[in-house]
Amino acid sequence: MKVLGIDPGTAACGFGIVQESGGRLSAIAHGWWRTSARERPELRLRTIFEGVTELIEEHAPGFVVLEESFVGADARIALSVGQARGAVLVASALAGIECAEYAPARVKQAVCGYGRADKEQVQRMVKAILSLPEKPSPHHAADALAVAICHALMPPLAKVAG
Repeated sequence: MKVLGIDPGTAACGFGIVQESGGRLSAIAHGWWRTSARERPELRLRTIFEGVTELIEEHAPGFVVLEESFVGADARIALSVGQARGAVLVASALAGIECAEYAPARVKQAVCGYGRADKEQVQRMVKAILSLPEKPSPHHAADALAVAICHALMPPLAKVAG
């Protein structure tokens, strides 16, 4: 099973693809899309939409999973992240791929064993779990791989329940 993980955002949107086979996990691809605040919002969202569409076409994941967004009191950030999530969800829906979402604490618990792990801990554990030669960078890509790992490690019934 291949899982495409997404760490949504408009300025930086991380992605990571994990393959689970026989109880073993491996990284297929990871990276991020970066857009400039000087770009028009619709063009920034188009970058994310097209990036997700290309990854789906190239890698044919069975699931697309997103990290739920944690946003503080800044409504602009919440709106921006929500728009990026929408671009990912629409690209997935058009490809006929089921989506799931996981809270950051649940992802950290699955990957690090501790729901309040910091970015550095997540990067180190993703590197170890996937036997990568170095920590995935930037942290947006590591977070995307982490959410994909979280989904791949879930029991089958939990995946259906979302």
